[in-house]
Amino acid sequence: MLIVLSVGGSILAKELNPDSFRGYADALKELAKEHEIVIVTGGGASARDYINVARSTGANEVECDYIGIDITRLNAKLLISALGDAAYPEPPKDYKEAQEKLSSGKILVMGGVIPGQTTDAVAAILTEYLGANLLVIATAVDGVYSADPRKDPDAVKYETMTAKELVSTVMTTEMKAGSKSPVDPLAAKIIERCNIETIVMDGSDPQDVLKAIRDENGKTDKKAVYLGTRIIN
Repeated sequence: MLIVLSVGGSILAKELNPDSFRGYADALKELAKEHEIVIVTGGGASARDYINVARSTGANEVECDYIGIDITRLNAKLLISALGDAAYPEPPKDYKEAQEKLSSGKILVMGGVIPGQTTDAVAAILTEYLGANLLVIATAVDGVYSADPRKDPDAVKYETMTAKELVSTVMTTEMKAGSKSPVDPLAAKIIERCNIETIVMDGSDPQDVLKAIRDENGKTDKKAVYLGTRIIN
């Protein structure tokens, strides 16, 4: 099975703790014994900090996007370093290069690609382009809610939802570089149009991500997937 995993920078690169990268590397090496894997890393707080400074100094949104892309690629390189020989040594710069390098038999790790696309959108497009079987969005939120749970105590978490419902929920997200959302609108639309099997979950513990993927593949007791939200079509 070919799996695309989007790992938010807010969990992978939080405080740039090397243990976070090592923990994900260990889980990914284990997963790579069973599946082909492509990881797309986000920028996290570091990217947002750089973007905010850039905006304050007069940069436009495209320039801010490029800065964010650079940070996501730095995070990709750190994860590659933690993976060692198990990973392809350089982050692919676009979708075609990712397809070409997939035949290497190594774990592929990449960051952003072009302005206007978050790394979740990159992961969704990559899932479609490569014909992957599963997209996992590992973020700092434990699934998709009816509203922002950090602001609305009455927000309801969805265990399952349709891709159409996902689009309706996230379409209010402001499409600016560095914006926060469990899934951004473009990624949601790609998931909807391509009927991509997707799990949105809290990726703080890489072992939970490993469990959820194994669960989806029928290898566990069907509980792990409900750590997050499953998108059905």
